[in-house]
Amino acid sequence: MSKTVSAVTVKSVPEAAPAHHFVSARNGCKMCAPLGASIAYRGIQGCIPLIHGSQGCATYIRRYVISHFREPIDIASSNFTEATAIFGGKENLSTALDNVTRQYKPEAVGITSTCLSETIGDDIPLILRQYTAERESFRESHPELRSPAVFYASTPSYKGTHINGFHTAIHSVVTKTVPAVRRETKGESVNIISGLVSPEDLREVHSIMKEYGVPYTLLPDYSRSLDGPSWEEYEKLPDGGTKLGDVYNMGKAAGTVYLGKAVLNEQNAGLWLQDVCGVPLHQVLIPVGIENTDAFFAALTACTGKPVPDSQTEIRGRLIDAYIDGHKYCFGKRAVVYGDEDFVLAMCAFLREIGIVPVLAATGAQKTVTESGTPQKLETVSDDTDFETMLEKARSLEPDIVVGNSKGLYLSRRLNVPLVRCGFPIHDRIGGQRILTLGYRGTLNLFDLVCNALMQHKQEKAGKGWSYV
Repeated sequence: MSKTVSAVTVKSVPEAAPAHHFVSARNGCKMCAPLGASIAYRGIQGCIPLIHGSQGCATYIRRYVISHFREPIDIASSNFTEATAIFGGKENLSTALDNVTRQYKPEAVGITSTCLSETIGDDIPLILRQYTAERESFRESHPELRSPAVFYASTPSYKGTHINGFHTAIHSVVTKTVPAVRRETKGESVNIISGLVSPEDLREVHSIMKEYGVPYTLLPDYSRSLDGPSWEEYEKLPDGGTKLGDVYNMGKAAGTVYLGKAVLNEQNAGLWLQDVCGVPLHQVLIPVGIENTDAFFAALTACTGKPVPDSQTEIRGRLIDAYIDGHKYCFGKRAVVYGDEDFVLAMCAFLREIGIVPVLAATGAQKTVTESGTPQKLETVSDDTDFETMLEKARSLEPDIVVGNSKGLYLSRRLNVPLVRCGFPIHDRIGGQRILTLGYRGTLNLFDLVCNALMQHKQEKAGKGWSYV
């Protein structure tokens, strides 16, 4: 028996064998690590991402980011060629840094490595140290050519997903910018380090923190730089993002609230701030659902010493009422959930709250969702997986709904169940960057989407005579 995969015929194991024994991945449930790092870097004010690799890597990233956020984004590249792959990319990276500094005049440059530059063994930290030394005297005689801050994230995709790249980039910014000083006296500011959520979710965090009435730093913040107003003229580096001055002061904060538990310790900027600067860390799941959002607000209250704002308590009450109203549409239904680890963890917790059973939780990461420190009651977990494997497993599980990004469209069609689009990327609908899922308001919005998808599917299956369901 054989299967055709991207025009390549590969031998497979017998039908009874587990799907993960296939030689090739087929439409993997993940994206590349430099992509996630580039999104994180665009959440820093005046920062341009620079891919140390081929033009194709930068083009791939631009394609995905633009199709989701519907905003132009410049991704610089060191432009590897065949010769570079043999002799190394030092000269290419130095030239790329000169070019972006001259053309963009950025406040910062966020460098990410690629599979190719890592495989040939480019020592990028050493290259950057040599570059700085070589340019120092030149900068002294040309003060108008201000040197930007330079961050570096090691992001070969064979060692992780776009989420690993996202968190690694955040870690690089914090560890390079924040002084490694342990202060006994802390300020009242709060650090919020976010996972990969929508710009609308980030705007919701801003709204919540304004209600608490304390200073805060949200990192990264692409709520404007990747979802801004229309321009009269093209802006190479759109306005918005976390200011480097605010990042500098994160070591003085009263506490850090980290949204996401699937981040590895070596990529955890909140853990670094706690260990090095003594800033207490409160790590919670992405606040989707009542339980997760309650934990988020408890962490904010612990950092600020202030109670949950009355307006949020009121929204929570409306959310509970909505759960009651829609319970009959959700109870006992079965769901397939896929995406990055933190997305899957948060969505599964939310679905269980509303009576839907997550029968398959799938992620492209190598670490399963059950290893994130939060026990999950799931019938089937599929990690380091692809969409073909998900389809094979899902057929026997008989789901009623699929929850995830646009890449699962054909999955929902094959299963003949509705798809609730959320997460990243959403490239077959307008407004993916404005889908609100975070907090009580976001959960209420998500609950309406799930209920209405189930109701619409029931109407369409029933045929004539169904105006009420």
